[in-house]
Amino acid sequence: MDSLLSNLIRNEDSLALLLIFGGSALVAIVAILLTTMKNIALNRERETSRREIAAYIAEGSMTPEDGAKLISASPDKEA
Repeated sequence: MDSLLSNLIRNEDSLALLLIFGGSALVAIVAILLTTMKNIALNRERETSRREIAAYIAEGSMTPEDGAKLISASPDKEA
């Protein structure tokens, strides 16, 4: 294993390819992680909003019809 790695490091073309593919893989992994974190945050906020609307309806300060309008007016396509 060490001889393979040292051969790759000694050969400049192989090192450039290793850096290109390694960098590309790193960018892809970071992009996937950031997208996942964004989706988690959006879903958490959406659920918080729904719970708050339900609490307003339960305490009587909002009608169920108004709550339904608020939830249906959300920009997400899943609601």
